[in-house]
Amino acid sequence: MRLPRRLQYGDTATLVEHLDELRARLIISLAAIALAFGFAYGFRKPILEALRKPLEGKEVTTLGVAEPFMTSFMVSLYAALAVAIPMIVYQFWAFIAPAFEERDQKLVSRLFVFATFLFAGGILFSYFIVLPAATPFLLGFDADQYDIQIRARDYYSFVALTSLVIGVLFELPIVILALVRIGVLSAAKLRRNRRIGIVLCFALAVALPGIDPVTTTLQALPLLLLFESSIWLASFFEKRWAAQAARRATEEGEGPELGGTSQA
Repeated sequence: MRLPRRLQYGDTATLVEHLDELRARLIISLAAIALAFGFAYGFRKPILEALRKPLEGKEVTTLGVAEPFMTSFMVSLYAALAVAIPMIVYQFWAFIAPAFEERDQKLVSRLFVFATFLFAGGILFSYFIVLPAATPFLLGFDADQYDIQIRARDYYSFVALTSLVIGVLFELPIVILALVRIGVLSAAKLRRNRRIGIVLCFALAVALPGIDPVTTTLQALPLLLLFESSIWLASFFEKRWAAQAARRATEEGEGPELGGTSQA
């Protein structure tokens, strides 16, 4: 298959060429998902067994004739999407990159890579920390009042949703940096409102699965760490962006040069 041409900033293209590029990138993304799905479906049994570890030996049940097949299919699809996300993100970025100047392209490219690692970190944190703590608590709540049976479709959907939500929450530094870049927030404003940020982090932790104090604390700690890291990153990038702006102004014969001439 012919790979789409990567346009550069300032390149011109017709509407048909843009649509052709979009179609090619969609095909590449779907091909990546299909390839990942093939591997995930081939290894679906180890994947299902790994996802059942938070149940601590409890079995899952199915209630319909087609439910075993559909459940395994959906779990394989979830795994394929998780594996194919880097390729999908790259194709999306490659399509919109020509709208940014080259210096901004480098910054956004790094942010995309950073966001991918943050999302993967959120998935791993969900699997190793949140689910092993939240699942036994939720299943053991008023266990003497219910005949608890775990439906496979509902359990795997719960795992996928929890992992997705936590993965998205781990994108907090990217969101804050974007707001700082467009001028909505600043490092100084974040420091002044640090208490509000801490309260919001705990509120998000309470809203996540697992409402006992131990699980909530485990979920709140990484959010607090990400929030504090966002303040440090905002301060670092503010200084860097200001220096770059001053350097560009100097190269264009504005800003500091004019100020120096006026003082002289």
